[in-house]
Amino acid sequence: MENIPWFKRFKNIIIGSGRSVQDRSIFHKLSLIAFFAWVGLGADGLTSSCYGPQEAFFALGSHRYLSIFVALGTVLTIFIISASYSQIVELFPHGGGGYLVASKLLSPHLGMISGCALLIDYVLTITVSVASGADAIFSFLPAPWHAHKIAFAIMVVIILIYLNMRGVKESVLPLVPIFIIFLITHVFIIFYAFIKHASNLPQVAASAMNDVHTTASQVGVMGLLFLILRSYSMGAGTFTGIEAVSNGIPVLREPKVQTAKRTMSYMAFSLAFMVFGLIAAYLLFQIKPEAGKTLNAILFEQATASWSWGKWFVLIALFSEATLLFVAAQTGFLDGPRVLANMAADRWFPTRFSSLSDRLVIQKGIFIMGGISVLLMFFTHASVRFLVVLYSINVFITFVLSQAGMVRHWWNYRDRVKEWFTKIFINGVGLLLCSCILVMMVVMKFHEGGWITLFITATLISLAVLTRRHYNGIGIQLRRLNSLVKAVEIQESSVSGPAEPKKFDAKAKTAVILVKGFNGMGLHTLFGVIKLFGVVFKNFIFLEVGMVDAGNFKGVEDIDKLEAQVKNDLERYVKFMNHEGYYAEGISAIGVDTIEQVSEIAPGIVERFPDVVFFGGQLVFAHDSFVAPLFHNYTVFVLQKRLYREGIPFVILPIRV
Repeated sequence: MENIPWFKRFKNIIIGSGRSVQDRSIFHKLSLIAFFAWVGLGADGLTSSCYGPQEAFFALGSHRYLSIFVALGTVLTIFIISASYSQIVELFPHGGGGYLVASKLLSPHLGMISGCALLIDYVLTITVSVASGADAIFSFLPAPWHAHKIAFAIMVVIILIYLNMRGVKESVLPLVPIFIIFLITHVFIIFYAFIKHASNLPQVAASAMNDVHTTASQVGVMGLLFLILRSYSMGAGTFTGIEAVSNGIPVLREPKVQTAKRTMSYMAFSLAFMVFGLIAAYLLFQIKPEAGKTLNAILFEQATASWSWGKWFVLIALFSEATLLFVAAQTGFLDGPRVLANMAADRWFPTRFSSLSDRLVIQKGIFIMGGISVLLMFFTHASVRFLVVLYSINVFITFVLSQAGMVRHWWNYRDRVKEWFTKIFINGVGLLLCSCILVMMVVMKFHEGGWITLFITATLISLAVLTRRHYNGIGIQLRRLNSLVKAVEIQESSVSGPAEPKKFDAKAKTAVILVKGFNGMGLHTLFGVIKLFGVVFKNFIFLEVGMVDAGNFKGVEDIDKLEAQVKNDLERYVKFMNHEGYYAEGISAIGVDTIEQVSEIAPGIVERFPDVVFFGGQLVFAHDSFVAPLFHNYTVFVLQKRLYREGIPFVILPIRV
């Protein structure tokens, strides 16, 4: 314990100690069963009932009975999109979020557009959820306290960042009781509204039809449709959580497909019930807006006005509503960093964004999503009305691309897939519906602020294109280095018979060479050592750390595959050096941090090989820029500093490309 640095001890106390990727049960420990997934991923859609029905209700103005048609349209949309996403889950059992679906079934560039749209949507998910939760809490606080709402909302985002730094399950479990209380109180009040006003249901239906005729006579049929569609678009944030389930499959319990489909069923039925039930309850209780209060707060107060314990019920219900809205922000924190990591692995964004922390969470992604949400909260003054305008456009961009990809897939495989017509029909209906909604929302929300979302998304897409272009340019240069691999393979094929391991000489000088795969960079580093030092070194140790990131941290099989690949790389180096007449061996490790892994292994190597020098290659570009540290790995410089402190020599060999 005494050898652990103070900052690491502090981190272990606050966030928790690191987890081992080699723990065979780690995936079971970190995964979520369907109920917990419903809490962590589905709370986003469920809690949109705290602001979606309200905003839809406000958008209708005096024509509030038209909200029945908005509610029915929302319910229908929920079940259609859920059914189509169930097929996506089956086709992509390891994770079928909008980015992966569009990338594999349409094209990488369309996948990138889908991913960028999702990233903005998840940031807005966090911001809208927390801002709406703050509204719910401040609905029953004195007016002078309202000046502190923005600061409170920002503080909540920071707390959520902290919880997510600890881990997926750790961020969900403490919030489960709140989720249950929310369900009980809101389901109870909806049933209470229907039971108490059962005799008024025919009157509500008649009023809805009268409102249709009155509105049509005032503004025409097209004006009526526009009013209903505009109201519908304001509550469309309800559907974001459906995408979250297919994107979050990697964190679900085995069997993942069944767990995902069960989670989606929970979500679809709870969403449909809550949206329709609350809008109907508004009408049954004749709810009218009041300054500084949400419609749900007004509904609960009126419904419980005659109860002796009504104030306590309202307090508990609104508190659960507010805190569950904070839970809903989890969707952005769970899936946003995952989308960013997947895109980083494909080099649409800096590759470092795909790395995991020692708690096996996508730490950089969590900070980015939370940090941007804090800025957005500050600049929009945590205005739910304005944020809802920005919200939900992007998720329908993803919906459209995902459904289009599925339709194309079923058509291309119609000769091989049974019941392909049923499958293409479901996704086709989803594509048509989502396309219409997307066009409608862009048109209706554009001048109200929707253009801001589209502008930010277009900017992010431009950055992704520039990042990919940069990496492609570097890739061309690195391919020149890999010409060495072919030369070595040709040389190996000309040698007959297996290489005989050379005898180890403990007194001879030993070179420890850090490699990352059997590639041009590793061979350049090796040949650089031989060129600079001639026959000084007799022993060669090749050290490779297999990096576990969001791209390969999906199951035990993926970790085993990574370990096998690392060992195969090292065997090739050892075999080559044995043929050249040197003693060689490979040392491997698997982890999430190369620096930490090498620092732990190095003392043991020094103990075995006293006369040792570590070597690492570093790419040097002809034209460097100030953004280079963001895109490229400078691990060897940190390692050199770390090992020098331990008295271990480390030499960096520049490799110009």
